[in-house]
Amino acid sequence: MAPHVVIVCGSESDFPFAEQIKTPLEEKQYDVALIAASAHKEAEKGLEVIKKYGGNEKTIFIAIAGRSNALSGFLAGNSQNIVIACPPLKSLEEYMIDIHSTLRMPSRTPVLTILDPKNCALAVERILLSQK
Repeated sequence: MAPHVVIVCGSESDFPFAEQIKTPLEEKQYDVALIAASAHKEAEKGLEVIKKYGGNEKTIFIAIAGRSNALSGFLAGNSQNIVIACPPLKSLEEYMIDIHSTLRMPSRTPVLTILDPKNCALAVERILLSQK
């Protein structure tokens, strides 16, 4: 199975931020899906995404959600895939208040956090290269 990168945003308003990750990966010929599925408001849709893509052990989920980021933990807690959180923090104030919902996860919910979208794309590329 070919590797997939599935970028799951808490809202379509996060798509411009997600494009900073999606575009460089597509330029390297990786298969990238971009989906909006809020863990708080659309849990069933999130489970459908995991069911569709999570069966491939080479799939990497990238969660893009700010504020109360339940999305990254939701993906990590309901799949066996690598999950990277890349929260779209717009200001120092958002960072100071919201980052903790991304960094502090329950047990057995491994989430990697990368704040810079370009570094996130680079990390995904390196993970996928190491899986070959």
